Amino acid sequence: MPLPADGAPASATALLESGTSSRRLARISLGSCADQTRPQPIWDALLADRPDLHLFGGDNVYASQPPWQRGKLQAAYAHQEAHLGFARLRARCPHLALWDDHDYGLNDGGAGFAQRAESKAEFLDFWRVPAADERRQREGIYHARRYGPPGQQVQVLMLDTRWFRSDWQPTDQRDAPGKQRFVPSADRSRTMLGEPQWRWLQDRLAEPAGLRLIVSGIQVIAEGHGYEHWGLFPHEQQRLLDLIGQTRAQGVVLLSGDRHIGAVYRRSRGTAYPLTELTSSGLTHAWAAAQEPGPNRLGELVRVNHYALIDIDWAQRGLNLIHRDEQGRTVQQHRLGLDELRSA
Repeated sequence: MPLPADGAPASATALLESGTSSRRLARISLGSCADQTRPQPIWDALLADRPDLHLFGGDNVYASQPPWQRGKLQAAYAHQEAHLGFARLRARCPHLALWDDHDYGLNDGGAGFAQRAESKAEFLDFWRVPAADERRQREGIYHARRYGPPGQQVQVLMLDTRWFRSDWQPTDQRDAPGKQRFVPSADRSRTMLGEPQWRWLQDRLAEPAGLRLIVSGIQVIAEGHGYEHWGLFPHEQQRLLDLIGQTRAQGVVLLSGDRHIGAVYRRSRGTAYPLTELTSSGLTHAWAAAQEPGPNRLGELVRVNHYALIDIDWAQRGLNLIHRDEQGRTVQQHRLGLDELRSA
């Protein structure tokens, strides 16, 4: 079945060229970290939940083993596409995708990855992005879409935290708690998104929406670990939080992957209103032994293979953030009120 831009199946309501659709969303699914060489029974459970939209949150294949070769990435995508459950999801469910380091091409990589342009070309081709799409005309893969009628619009902002990102500050105590790989940098010249993407994001946040899902390949407000996350560039993390307030962007929920765990986090410090982050990472190989203090985490870590659901109750103005395992069983669930997601 031919797929138009961003994976909307031909039998479903396709996105307009403007990046908007009148189709109301009630259930959105999220998943990341799918190793194409491993079994993938999880797609059947995910499809059975009948999401209106699926978000591929990065590490959609693993092709970062050095030396990087374009042919290896092509083979990884071909292997992934051969998984029947994955193919069924692509054919039946509208979806959006971003990359993280392992489909980008360099573990923990950023702007210094020399083959990023080649990797981007393969990413855009695999996800069937049309020749006229803006992502083929500019740097990076960031993009946005809006769904739903006025009053029930969902804006999805897919960030690129690889293409422009400056180098991390390496740790001085590898594997030490809270400093496992990297430590925060006070160098304000270091960037997460790059100025073009920052300007784009400001414009998008100024647009009307009842719910905004900001999707980042890496965690945004999670605390208590020294792996990749926005807190390693504190000035960039605060810039994002300030921008949400300055644009009066209501309805923001943060989504992320990367960590091979599932979790929900909340932050009220330095924010216009309390922000919640849903991490879903581990479609094929969750980190069963994961341990971290998680000072701003709500509940326990999800250490089994899983995906996430964002269920929207427009009538009761609420959200359910749900993690489910390979059999579709709920592992944990958190409730949010849409009216909580706005400044006073």
